[in-house]
Amino acid sequence: MAERLPMWVQLRCGIEPKTLAALAVVLVAACVFAAYHFWAGRPRAVRPPDRETSSVVADRAVAPTVVPSADRAGPAPRAGGSVVVDVTGKVLRPGIQRLPTGSRVVDALDAAGGARPGTDTTGLNRARVLMDGEQIVVGASPGPAAAPPPGAASGRPAGPVSLNSATAEQLDALPGVGPVLAQHIVDYRTEHGGFRSVDELRHVNGIGARRFTDLRPLVQP
Repeated sequence: MAERLPMWVQLRCGIEPKTLAALAVVLVAACVFAAYHFWAGRPRAVRPPDRETSSVVADRAVAPTVVPSADRAGPAPRAGGSVVVDVTGKVLRPGIQRLPTGSRVVDALDAAGGARPGTDTTGLNRARVLMDGEQIVVGASPGPAAAPPPGAASGRPAGPVSLNSATAEQLDALPGVGPVLAQHIVDYRTEHGGFRSVDELRHVNGIGARRFTDLRPLVQP
């Protein structure tokens, strides 16, 4: 290939043909690269964004804000249901009563026809919310002036004492219950809205397993 080149090129450059060919390739590649960057960097016309017409702006300004119906309506209503309670004692229609969920003791009394005339309901929390399966005893405990039956032990109540309606003095008359423990029973009754079962007596401060065993046959809810 060296013989094909003009003699003056061979004498002047003193470069081998392979080296000269490599330089030519590099020059061509550089020219192509420069032309590409020139073409890619040329200024281009940018189209401005479409301006909103006055009618569109007016429509957005007067469009009302949609408030979700749940926010306007307030809290969701409570799911339907019912509770079944047993109303016993001095009521006109004792027995099982089915009432809507959320009903209170006063609703159960109304469903049972109300308390009999002369019945003392001061110890009954009529505002308490009912629980399914509970028993409500109305006026079952004897009055303070009731005389004990013949043969009854001195100071012992004639019958089961109602934990929900007995006074502190009546509770104090139970064996093993003093004024302090009687007051604890009354405080527990007030704090928890009454006794739903005799077993709750175990939660009263001062009543252990042995004392609960002695009191269980002598009391009722």
